[in-house]
Amino acid sequence: MIVEWTESALADLEGIHNQIARDSAYYAQAVVDRLTRRCLQIEAFPYSGQMVPEYQRADIREVFEYSYRLIYQVSADTTWILAVLHGASTLPDSPPEEKVEP
Repeated sequence: MIVEWTESALADLEGIHNQIARDSAYYAQAVVDRLTRRCLQIEAFPYSGQMVPEYQRADIREVFEYSYRLIYQVSADTTWILAVLHGASTLPDSPPEEKVEP
């Protein structure tokens, strides 16, 4: 299974890096590295994350790293990282940048 990042998810990751880097460039890079390494788990076991409670769809899942939610969508041959959000953030009513119809 291939893991791809949407543009909005990459922007989320960059925003996280920039926010943390105001205090520590080292810690900002460490957080980004841990978030991106979670893609190895997602690649190997795409259904290992839990279903996103707000969406109740089997193809939209999430894993947690630190206080962040990696929200992703599983399709036949590609898993799309849709968003990387702080756990306290409110999700939109529909999944961000859906790539595959249910």
